[in-house]
Amino acid sequence: MKNLFAVVLAGGAGVRFWPYSRELWPKQMLEIVGEDSLLRQTIHRLDDFIPAENIFVVTTERLAPDIQYHLSALGAKAKRIRLIKEPLGRNTAPAIGLAAVHLKRIDPEAIMLVMPSDHVIKDIRSFQEGIRTARSGAEEEFLVTFGIKPNKPETGYGYIEVEAGSWKEGSALKKLRRFVEKPDLEKAKSYLKAGNYFWNSGIFLWRVSKILREIEQHMPLLFQGLKTIEEAIGSERESETTGTVYPELESLSIDYGVLEKSQDVLTVPASFDWNDIGSWSALYEVLEPNAEGNILRGNVVSVDSENSILFGGDRIVAAVGLKEMVVVDTPDATLIASRDHAQEVRRVVDELRKNGREEHLIHRTVERPWGSYTVLEKGERYRIKRVVIHPGEKLSLQVHRHRSEHWVVISGTAKVTKGDEVYYVHPNESTYIPVSTLHRLENPGRILLQIIEVQNGDYIEEDDIERFEDDYGRV
Repeated sequence: MKNLFAVVLAGGAGVRFWPYSRELWPKQMLEIVGEDSLLRQTIHRLDDFIPAENIFVVTTERLAPDIQYHLSALGAKAKRIRLIKEPLGRNTAPAIGLAAVHLKRIDPEAIMLVMPSDHVIKDIRSFQEGIRTARSGAEEEFLVTFGIKPNKPETGYGYIEVEAGSWKEGSALKKLRRFVEKPDLEKAKSYLKAGNYFWNSGIFLWRVSKILREIEQHMPLLFQGLKTIEEAIGSERESETTGTVYPELESLSIDYGVLEKSQDVLTVPASFDWNDIGSWSALYEVLEPNAEGNILRGNVVSVDSENSILFGGDRIVAAVGLKEMVVVDTPDATLIASRDHAQEVRRVVDELRKNGREEHLIHRTVERPWGSYTVLEKGERYRIKRVVIHPGEKLSLQVHRHRSEHWVVISGTAKVTKGDEVYYVHPNESTYIPVSTLHRLENPGRILLQIIEVQNGDYIEEDDIERFEDDYGRV
């Protein structure tokens, strides 16, 4: 559709799906429902509807390389999808505003579809029809939200109250009356009975020019910051300006910051199925349990357990007599919670952050464009990894300022760059990379290269890396 662009918000951490979801491999990149990740399902929802070059993914600079790699599974069209990088996450109003100023430079008449990257929508035809309906309102200078007709008294969602009747004769759109916070059960029941309340899906459609005018009116400080960033786009100052200005922008959702204050908001009463799977318990709305009411995945043995979610990994998870429970096992963390407390998982993540733990941040095995690495052991001043590099791939040309590395080749042949030297290391051989030495590791062969890497130093975290050359755009 001419001048229709999609902006996919993919900067969230998905903390309520811990320990499967981590800050550096969040919910949108997981294959929770179906055989593909939530993010790639979101992109596929636009197939044959919005061209790939009109799709933008907003994410953080920290997540961007992994998002780019993750999207590569989409094939040739992945190269046409563009990323907009936030220096850090600042909620939806700044993220949407940043996308809007980028789109404005491409097409001042652009119409902007905003979608979260972690929702489940199976009825794609109805979803696309909803976009067509919303467009009629956007073209008449309205901000359009997508409201989901509730099928139960849900207390976990915010609601939209709409006025009776259509916005205008012959239109399916309705004028928005107000946004409503997550209700208690009695209010949720009354909303369901009233018939003019909808779940707030977080999906929006509007003209780029309109949303920027509304931000200017209702969030003037945010608008001024965006204006400064817009003036630097395309220049040598773009990265520096964005990195300086963006972290200081007001962190607020677009709902609170703009939509609740605007007089020009319409709602599409969407007919498609929708779920934001906001917690482990929400899987019951999108997955079919077995005869005992259990949702099982992975290496699980269940005996006399009912109505429970049991996810296993490498180890066997044996559940005996569990009722209404959630058990999720990963190599470095296990979650055990009652289903009615599944929303409280975020408090575990908060505790891990507060205590300086890593288990909220990253999995022990981390996928990279060139292969993967697994942390085998970590102690004071050292870390031991198993590194796997695919045939023909190579790591970036890099330096570490605080650690040395010792590599032992287990299988395959390693091509090593160390300073001005280039040499090969074979199985049962090793090499040493001193601190502050320019180096690179490559797999020139036809089989997997596996090495054991021993890091030693005063600081051994992953951000001690300075890249000089990289095949994956991470310099």
